[in-house]
Amino acid sequence: MNSTTESTPIEKLAANVLETRFENLDQEALEHAKNRIIDVVGCLIGGANAPGNSGLVDLVRDWGGKEEATILIHGGKAPAHNVAMVNSIMARSFDFEPVSPVVEEITAGGHLSGSTVMTAITMGEVKDINGKELITALLAGDDVASRVLLGGSGSGLASGWDRIGPINPFGTAAIAGRLLGLNRLQMRNAFGIVLNLIAGSFDIIQDTTTSFKLTQGTSARSGIFSAQLAKAGWTGPKDALLGKFGYYHLYTEGCRDPNILTKDLGKKFYSDGVIKPYSCCRGCHGPVDCALALVHKHGLDARDIQEAIIYVSAAYSDNVLALPFRIGDFSHGNAIFSIQYCVATALLKKSVRPEHFTEESIRDPQINAFIDKIKFAELPRAEPHGIKLQIIMKDGRELTESVDVPKGDQIGNPMSKDEIIAKFWTNVEFSRTITRENAGKLLAILEKLENLDSVNRIVPLLVV
Repeated sequence: MNSTTESTPIEKLAANVLETRFENLDQEALEHAKNRIIDVVGCLIGGANAPGNSGLVDLVRDWGGKEEATILIHGGKAPAHNVAMVNSIMARSFDFEPVSPVVEEITAGGHLSGSTVMTAITMGEVKDINGKELITALLAGDDVASRVLLGGSGSGLASGWDRIGPINPFGTAAIAGRLLGLNRLQMRNAFGIVLNLIAGSFDIIQDTTTSFKLTQGTSARSGIFSAQLAKAGWTGPKDALLGKFGYYHLYTEGCRDPNILTKDLGKKFYSDGVIKPYSCCRGCHGPVDCALALVHKHGLDARDIQEAIIYVSAAYSDNVLALPFRIGDFSHGNAIFSIQYCVATALLKKSVRPEHFTEESIRDPQINAFIDKIKFAELPRAEPHGIKLQIIMKDGRELTESVDVPKGDQIGNPMSKDEIIAKFWTNVEFSRTITRENAGKLLAILEKLENLDSVNRIVPLLVV
């Protein structure tokens, strides 16, 4: 890599996106990228028919336009930016895809992969790239978004920004810009242009709306659109990050460490650090871990439980996750963002899988009656981190379980490769869309993705 002549972080990032080669990637980043691709593709399959998606697919088809890329699972072609939007939204639909970008073992909440993987596959189809370039473009984009997110102080959440909308477009613009063959100036312009297309209120989650997954898709669409405009000669602000009214001024409390943007650039490639074991918000995973641990340790029968108390930190006090479970206009969102519902499911069903978030399951009288037994309490100050669950049995026994690092964390408690593959098949079996034969062929390709000669060999396997 040789990007030392660029004077600003945004220029160095732009150069790195374009200059990175497959040979620059270390084995750990490569394997984690392939695992995330398998995971996101599985989540897309599982989420293809989730609430709201068929209406979106119909809308995009009705818009028409140049047939550049394939709407996965549902079929049909449309302009790449609209297709990437739909594909990303399907991947996010059960809140099941990878999360939590990590830079130098510092992490923050975020959902990069649902947008970046689907942007890479969609644009990869358009440009007919090979597997090595798919992985390289993906990691170049993930790295930009991860560094931008972790470089911020507060990252906008305190002001009500949903991190996905303001962050992911930087990653998708990088991927699209690389695959469209932009030069350094055009890539910098693409970042400047996308700055004007980012946003996202956290109320889309706090109010448990269908729109919780919308920014996952608009991030992909905006990134591609910005790169296309830059290639067409449009200019954007010179410094999308540190400019007077750049990202850090508008969406965070400032850039806490500019070095994060460029340290080991081209040598280390950062991305989402969590592959989820359960099809719900990551904030529900700790309580679910506790519930399943107690079930497996003690062979619990939920009918014998008198009460369950979930101890959470003060940070959960006004968080939607710890509010009493209620079924509203979008029951799917009510459930995946409810600790009560997810813990009840774990205790009653002994797992938390996509089939537990269908309308029938959410309205199951047994689940809703059991939820009344689940209460919240604040974790003692001596235990500021982690989650604790206490179960009080009808026979008077009190059982307790706690967790500091929920299952799925790449650093502290990772999913094994076998578990990631099993999750892929869980999504395939739940979806009942593509055939098991095609799913097997697809998985075999993705496991050795660096050997693939054309991304267009993947697409037919992902259409019903």
